[in-house]
Amino acid sequence: MIQKTREIPDGKKVLKKLPILHYLDADYLYYPITNQRCPEGETCVIMGQFVKVGEEIGVRKGAFFEQPIHATASGEIMGYEKKMDQSGRLVDCLIVKNDKKYELHESIYDRTDEEIMNLTKQDFIDIAKNSGLVGLGGSGFPTYIKLNAKHPVDIVVANGVECEPNLISDYEILMRHPEEMILGLIYSMKAVGAKKGIIAIKEKNKELEARLSFAIKDFPQYDLKVKLVGNYYPQGWELETIKSATGIKIPQGKITSEYGIINFNVSTLVSLYHAVKKRLPVLERFFTISGDGAHNKNFRVRIGTSIEELLELAGGYKDLDLNKTLIVGGPMMGTSVSSSDLVLTHTMTSLIINNEVVREEEPCIHCASCVYSCPVEIQPVQIMNAFKRKDTGFLVDLAVNKCIECGLCSFVCPSKIHLTDYMRKGKALLKTGGQ
Repeated sequence: MIQKTREIPDGKKVLKKLPILHYLDADYLYYPITNQRCPEGETCVIMGQFVKVGEEIGVRKGAFFEQPIHATASGEIMGYEKKMDQSGRLVDCLIVKNDKKYELHESIYDRTDEEIMNLTKQDFIDIAKNSGLVGLGGSGFPTYIKLNAKHPVDIVVANGVECEPNLISDYEILMRHPEEMILGLIYSMKAVGAKKGIIAIKEKNKELEARLSFAIKDFPQYDLKVKLVGNYYPQGWELETIKSATGIKIPQGKITSEYGIINFNVSTLVSLYHAVKKRLPVLERFFTISGDGAHNKNFRVRIGTSIEELLELAGGYKDLDLNKTLIVGGPMMGTSVSSSDLVLTHTMTSLIINNEVVREEEPCIHCASCVYSCPVEIQPVQIMNAFKRKDTGFLVDLAVNKCIECGLCSFVCPSKIHLTDYMRKGKALLKTGGQ
């Protein structure tokens, strides 16, 4: 009997045991002027100008928002160079020659607890906007827009599930900086007027439960609790996390705040703490290199650092005679890229390098594994066939846009069909009107 696939190997046990290298010796930092959400951008500095940590050096422009770009090192503006971002596209990057002094800009200084106590909702929104905060779980969605909820919010969920294999950034944040995450959660609750905060983590992470349960004892005046949720995939999907953590089921396509809930990734909440308390933009990220084609290594590193530089520090590629596949992000939802000539951005936490295994697609055997396993209950093979026929009407009827690109359909397919890729192509075909 075909059963729903819910558990997949996560590959995290070994990675969690590795030490973390705090790397601050990059000679140059690279800042993409555009990204997937912001197709336009401009800089506000000139060649030879000296900049400091936290100083605004440009702005990215999206359809309905702007995102400031901040220097994460002090040093000299050297010009521009094309580098690959996490989507695999070559983009123009502003270059800062790192003087390795990491001198803070004059605008960076702590707020007092009294100042924070008196911040209004608009103040929190402006802080998040001016600091360029975005969803660090991978979405890149502007934090200030979430904080500017139009509906009453009762609960803020801190999503620390991190269900993708090979990713441990959120785990490390919670183990090493639980107080900062909790304060970020409290600040988000203050901003939206929520009375309750829930920290959602996998039930198997007992050490995290103990760490967080101990930390929240320092904040007895707030209604905070740790909620253990299932170990299955994709438990970290926003709507699944909310359902497991609160018991509230939100229909796909609805705004969560309409149901009195806002969900933030735990790393996003740490960045909110830094923005509110220290007036800092996102400066650093935990980053992991893993896979059977490279030496595994964990880093804590500045935004703008060259990934090739980190790969060299990790020991480079293994099995040099074998071709490699490179994935930015997790193996289920990550993006395949053609080169390691990447720069670290806000939403990058991992590069997976595997020795290439060629798997030839075989005909569908109509086992329905993909249908049983799909968390949004769509029909991947039917969608694939509709895409191949360029039948946009049927793609709409099959609700291809409900796909969250979790990768489960490809993972469970015994015929090795890249179904998730067909889901992406189907959605792209609808966007272009069938062209």
